[in-house]
Amino acid sequence: MKCYKCMRPSSTCICKHINTFKTKTRFIILMHPKEYKKEKNGTGCMTNLQLENSEIIVGVDFSKNDRVNEILTNEEIGSFLLYPGKESFNLSQRNGSEMKSFISNGANFFILDGTWPCARKMLKLSTNLQKLNRVSFDNSIASKFIIKQQPEALCLSTIESVYTVLNLLNKGGIEQCDTTDFLLPFEKMIEHQLDYMLNPNNKNYSSTANREIGPKTMYKTNTERNVVFELE
Repeated sequence: MKCYKCMRPSSTCICKHINTFKTKTRFIILMHPKEYKKEKNGTGCMTNLQLENSEIIVGVDFSKNDRVNEILTNEEIGSFLLYPGKESFNLSQRNGSEMKSFISNGANFFILDGTWPCARKMLKLSTNLQKLNRVSFDNSIASKFIIKQQPEALCLSTIESVYTVLNLLNKGGIEQCDTTDFLLPFEKMIEHQLDYMLNPNNKNYSSTANREIGPKTMYKTNTERNVVFELE
């Protein structure tokens, strides 16, 4: 049996841990088709379930995407791309007044949800996204997505990135939302996956799993975290 809300098997359904809430900021998750196929493990879909003011648009080149362009043509609402860059507006290094001057209440935040190569391709092809002001952040926490090998210790999944951004927007006075349990569905998903991988009765059990699964700490030394899309 399958839950058609979280797209996970009924036995590991995370819906009871979903706590949808409304934000002033709208999060538009631009999901690569390959990421869309990861029904059970993709955190972009999980992020969408958690945020009432969010949506998912699947594609690679969004230049002529009707919905994306509809959002961008609304001049009353500012649109930003959550993506690294030398000229990006770093939320971690700005105070509340600077944030409010740069980002209006009710802004649109576009997020590229895909692997590094996929996200780069999405941006390269989407000329409309290239024109957007970029927003980034510095991160000081390691990802909890320990069942995936990340290229760097500070790389975060989509849901962890949105969680970090929301907390920074809260600090800057742009948002007033409670993110206490925002990562709970994600944490429960990891919990279910670890239980499955470490259970000797399951077909994917590996006797070396206990040694191989753990915090990802062997990476490049880099304290700045600006990337917001999921990695494989």
